[in-house]
Amino acid sequence: MTLTTETRESTKGVADVETQLDEFVLEQQAVEQLRSSRRRIDEQLSKVIVGQAAVIEQLLISLFAGGHCLITGAPGLAKTLLVRSIAQIFHLKFSRIQFTPDLMPADITGTEILEQSPDGHRRMQFVKGPIFGNVILADEINRTPPKTQAALLEAMQEHQVTVAGVRYPLEEPFFVLATQNPIEMEGTYPLPEAQLDRFMFNVLIDYLPEDDEVAVVQQTTSRRPEPIEPLFTGEDVRRFHEVVQRVPIAEDVVRYAVRLAAASRPGQTNSPDFINEWVSWGAGTRAAQYMVLGAKARALLHGRSHASVEDIRALVAPTLRHRVLVGYRAEAEGISVDHVIGRLLETVTLPTS
Repeated sequence: MTLTTETRESTKGVADVETQLDEFVLEQQAVEQLRSSRRRIDEQLSKVIVGQAAVIEQLLISLFAGGHCLITGAPGLAKTLLVRSIAQIFHLKFSRIQFTPDLMPADITGTEILEQSPDGHRRMQFVKGPIFGNVILADEINRTPPKTQAALLEAMQEHQVTVAGVRYPLEEPFFVLATQNPIEMEGTYPLPEAQLDRFMFNVLIDYLPEDDEVAVVQQTTSRRPEPIEPLFTGEDVRRFHEVVQRVPIAEDVVRYAVRLAAASRPGQTNSPDFINEWVSWGAGTRAAQYMVLGAKARALLHGRSHASVEDIRALVAPTLRHRVLVGYRAEAEGISVDHVIGRLLETVTLPTS
């Protein structure tokens, strides 16, 4: 039987509607799974991590939004344990790179070796480095010189590495969760600005309150921790990324994020006086992009269907902390970057609608 043009178009229209309905159902399932995930994740993390609720939320937001995260704190605050535990929960391939002063770029990306086959022929064979994983823990990233730190630039931006002119795609999803010690500690190197800008957030881990620290000591000296149970798959994470991008956000909220980033730049027409006085370099457009994307993920984690100004304001500090560089005058007056960010939040006008 031959279908007429009208019949074929009608059949195609029905198929398109069915496809859209299937995509809608999958998206709704992903939304519900993401909304309900926070409690389950907290239950698993509580087996090994005490407190640090704000740190955990910011890490989860960066993962759900598909961004990399820089974690700053003194040694011994469970930075590495937290990253490893999150990788276990998401059932992702975990790879740890210990950054040291003698680490070379090839130790991260991999290298070519000369290999001889059984028939006597020799050829170059690429051996993948530890960057080929899903969750990459760049441990103490600021203990290695800038040349080696730069080996991560292409991987973080393009999700690929290039060795001897050949491009090798990385596994998806791909996250770099880098830990660093405070820069004033001995034996550390400042990260290049181009690399800092590729991190979605700079999350600060501070010392725990006394009661939480007592709980940590009791928990770690009395019994072995319970194993972490995986809750998701890599496919779940990729679907979360798509869902987060589709969360609606009003234009005035986006404009507020853009104004916050723009106000951090000295020497501009509308730069506040304290920015011109204290800041030597401000945030670029990527800061506003990450604020908006993070706000969408945060809204879903808090059970809301749209991102708000509240979500933007909650993420301003971790988004700008590593993108705003204070000058000598601020350092002389004891002005920290977090203090500058607090002044920005007070100065930039809130949306009226």
